[in-house]
Amino acid sequence: MFELSAEHQEFRRSVRDFAEAEIAPHAAEWDRKHYFPVEVVQKMGRLGLFGLTAPEEYGGAGGDFTSLCVAIEEISRADQSMGITLEAAVGLGINPILTYGTDEQKATWLPDLVAGRTLAGFGLTEPESGSDAGATKTRAVLDGGEWVIDGSKQFITNSGSSITSCVTVTARTGERPDGKPEISTIIVPTGTPGFTAEAAYDKLGWHASDTHPLSFVNCRVPEANLLGQRGKGFGQFLATLDDGRVAIAAVALGCIRACLEMSVQYAGERQTFGGPIGRKQGVAFQIADLKVMADATELLVYRAAALKDAGASMADFKQAASVAKLYATESAVTATRIATQVFGGYGFMEEYPVTRFYRDAKILEIGEGTSEVQRMLIARSLGLPVE
Repeated sequence: MFELSAEHQEFRRSVRDFAEAEIAPHAAEWDRKHYFPVEVVQKMGRLGLFGLTAPEEYGGAGGDFTSLCVAIEEISRADQSMGITLEAAVGLGINPILTYGTDEQKATWLPDLVAGRTLAGFGLTEPESGSDAGATKTRAVLDGGEWVIDGSKQFITNSGSSITSCVTVTARTGERPDGKPEISTIIVPTGTPGFTAEAAYDKLGWHASDTHPLSFVNCRVPEANLLGQRGKGFGQFLATLDDGRVAIAAVALGCIRACLEMSVQYAGERQTFGGPIGRKQGVAFQIADLKVMADATELLVYRAAALKDAGASMADFKQAASVAKLYATESAVTATRIATQVFGGYGFMEEYPVTRFYRDAKILEIGEGTSEVQRMLIARSLGLPVE
């Protein structure tokens, strides 16, 4: 059983109250203006959302992964842009430093990140290496006690905001005995000469999320900025993505719940042929499907989170993470299509939030590992020799 505890439910209510007061009323304007609301992000920090899983010594709550998923779900129910900001800030910004960093690195970066005063990005994807992340071309060479980094990254969340403090990047630092590239991760502080966050992307959705391409030209950082062991970067980012897949599934769950709630309300109010459209089976049955998607997604998300919190084997958690990510994100895309259809012509108008949810949902099937990658990972976990 994966029912949330009474404490989790109480926490859910507090995050929902915050999201409905501080995010929902402004989300449409942020979306329209492509505005990243730093002030609200920092309010999320003061609420403790960025430090839910971080140790108390760095200002965190020392809580469980399930609580983080609850927070991401509730924020995403109001606005996916803010949901992904929280997800990436913790999963891709804080977690790599917390998991692999030295005591000095943790003391340097974590207090501000955990408090939400600053954000960190995770530079993995490149123009010619998306799903094939091991084919990274960014290089880092040791020279006089410094890493000299040259290359580029793309689609990097939280990487160019006014409060971004650093980005952790993967780079080739040599060659392994088997001829494959040695990949390591290195912390690059914002403002380092040669490190540029290029102009923000003009995206289909997630307009209020901060996303940039990054370039590195003779970018020099101290040798001590290596994160974890040299040559272990590939395994580090794979483990980082496992947590992220469950968190992305929580974003999708928030999206599905919003679609269900909006559709139920609209179908009860919209009058045609002498009554509410919700009395028509063609509408009601589609909304019933949304309920099934929401309940099934909830079980998959919180089952995966429970496995993480219980210290389950990496194999079991990886499979659960991919299953949750695949079902949740594809269901979210379907849910937004159904909700838009329920709203009819109004579903095509920016006057209603359903249009924003429709645009925002598609990337869920792509980020943190595409649906195709999830199917491959699930098949491999079943013992199939799929390539």
